[in-house]
Amino acid sequence: MGSRLLPLSFALAALVADLGDLHRLAYYLVLLAVVGGAAAAFVGVGDLLEGRGSKLRAGSAGVGLALLVVGSAVRAGAAVGSPLPTPAVSALVLAVIVYVVPVLVWVLEPLASRPRPLRATLASRSR
Repeated sequence: MGSRLLPLSFALAALVADLGDLHRLAYYLVLLAVVGGAAAAFVGVGDLLEGRGSKLRAGSAGVGLALLVVGSAVRAGAAVGSPLPTPAVSALVLAVIVYVVPVLVWVLEPLASRPRPLRATLASRSR
């Protein structure tokens, strides 16, 4: 499985760089997040086609990649010395949320109880 943590890590680092007014560094971190997001999306869709993955993982990886691409395009089109465009930051925050959603679903998913075999149940009662 492709690591969804790579684009998430770069996106979070870009947000921190934006908070520190290091917008050029944040731009390059977003570009690295796009590469990691593309790898995660390709692996997610490939796993789904092979029957090993879930639609949520594949879909969220694709949406996260699209948001990262939009955010990097808005950053690249901004004039030098101008304030950071709001859609660039919004797309980055949404991408982080989209990459975190499958992790939350996994954590909040109730544990499925496994039925015990009948022999083990009967053996424990006879003791």
